[in-house]
Amino acid sequence: MVLISGNLLYAAFLLYLIATFLFSGAIRDKRKLYKNPSKWASAGISATFIGFAAHLGYFLTRWVAAGHAPVSNMFEFVTAFSMMFVVGFIILYFIYKVAVLGLFTLPITMLIIAYGSMFPKDITPLIPALQSDWLAIHVITTALGSAILSISFIAGVIYLLQSVNQEKQSKKTLWLEFIIFMIVTAAAFVLVTSAFRVLDYKAVYSWVDRENREAEVIYNLPALIGPNQGELLTEDAMTAFVEVPAVIDSVRLNTVIWSLVVGLLFYVIIRLVLKKRISAALQPLTQNLSLSLVDEIGYRSVTIGFPIFTLGALIFAMIWAQIAWSRFWGWDPKEVWALITWLFYAAYLHLRFSKGWQGEKSAWLGVIGFGIIIFNLIFVNMIIAGLHSYA
Repeated sequence: MVLISGNLLYAAFLLYLIATFLFSGAIRDKRKLYKNPSKWASAGISATFIGFAAHLGYFLTRWVAAGHAPVSNMFEFVTAFSMMFVVGFIILYFIYKVAVLGLFTLPITMLIIAYGSMFPKDITPLIPALQSDWLAIHVITTALGSAILSISFIAGVIYLLQSVNQEKQSKKTLWLEFIIFMIVTAAAFVLVTSAFRVLDYKAVYSWVDRENREAEVIYNLPALIGPNQGELLTEDAMTAFVEVPAVIDSVRLNTVIWSLVVGLLFYVIIRLVLKKRISAALQPLTQNLSLSLVDEIGYRSVTIGFPIFTLGALIFAMIWAQIAWSRFWGWDPKEVWALITWLFYAAYLHLRFSKGWQGEKSAWLGVIGFGIIIFNLIFVNMIIAGLHSYA
């Protein structure tokens, strides 16, 4: 069953890739695509549907194999989040029929799947705090709300690509290019980690931890940053250039540095090939769209996603917290950042309704909101210790 589940996820990834190419064919049609989708767009959404069916098949078969909702670790949650991301896209596509939305959403979906695949895929027994039906109710609802909210990021990027003047360099072009750079860096993380995984690279260090005890740590990437008082135990592995204090997680810092270095390298190569900013090269893909329509898509994704996120991340979470820990709220880091996310999107809606923050301002808010969601997904889950650290 686990093998079938993995194959279905792989099939979903390939189908999303095919759908991306089909949507790229649709954008060449100069008609009002949101009124009368081309055959390319119809084929693209069909491939997306089949890919989603495979993705859902992965989720359900892994659920059967595990005996519980497959959202209890980083691999499971990230792949579930990517599935909900596709749900959000499908909902908004059938409302607006905008093919370009698929051209930008599906590559991000594939990148999220690839990122999740970097984590251990083993099915492990649930710890006592997770042995509840509220695991599925709370986490799935939160993932769905977060994913639909994240579509405002896609709409925001599309809006900014079309509206920001690429003829001259400015703060706007700088920040827009920074967004592209971070996406390239995420892709670089997947590629470099996958490459060394294929090579079966492993370096073992003995080190002195923060409690002044000797321990061992395993690197799956060559150590640019080494552990405190580290001694390399693996033959033919690279010795670290710099040691960091025991309070810093050297393995994760090493991974971040590798990702940034390789991401910068990839970015420079792409810039040299294109001979222009990547955002400027992407701009023509957005020219056949109404800015007001793209702005409405971003706004609609927030109005749909916000109440779902409220249910999952706040209401259902507090009910489960009361059952599991005998308190509704405890200022755990994950709880705090869920509240910060909720407050941000509440502010988004307030500024939209009361202050008239539409168009470009709304697009930037959509981009920032996605940054908060990704920070919560990656940094809070992996680095900040708390009751949710099991994720």
